[in-house]
Amino acid sequence: MPSTNSRMSAKYMIILGIDPGTARIGYAVIEKNNRGDLNLLTCDCLEIKNKNQAERLVEISGFVSDLIKKYRPEIMGIEKLFFAKNAKTALAVAEARGVVVNEAGSLNLKIREFTPLEVKIAVTGYGRADKNQVKNMACRIVKIDTPPRLDDAGDALAIAIAACYTNPKLLVNS
Repeated sequence: MPSTNSRMSAKYMIILGIDPGTARIGYAVIEKNNRGDLNLLTCDCLEIKNKNQAERLVEISGFVSDLIKKYRPEIMGIEKLFFAKNAKTALAVAEARGVVVNEAGSLNLKIREFTPLEVKIAVTGYGRADKNQVKNMACRIVKIDTPPRLDDAGDALAIAIAACYTNPKLLVNS
């Protein structure tokens, strides 16, 4: 991450991407500089095991709050709940997503929501790209050689990039 002095001489935009879930929350934080370069600050998953739903939601809320306070993003991209085969799973993920959106809103973050199709188009230009194509392109965009180990983290990275590329107000002026 650039030093404080280099941040003063150039403008940066910090973007948080979240792939919501209940047992695993993918997250990625990127920065966009005044040249339009995207740099990865962090990308991983919060994994929650052996807890009931209420305990999971509390942990998710605290984690997201800490992430926002640490990186101070200006905007958060999050995946929309598109569909689910299992209604019980869909409800649990919707609750987790609601906790994330609430936490971001309470900390005055601008929130952008994306369907999987919108993320694929923003990152690859092709709506039928598979997960590996999206993950590989996301890695190329932020110039990293090793892709995230978990798909949820790769999805969060792609969501952060989509939030950056699809919002004209995120263009950083020189």
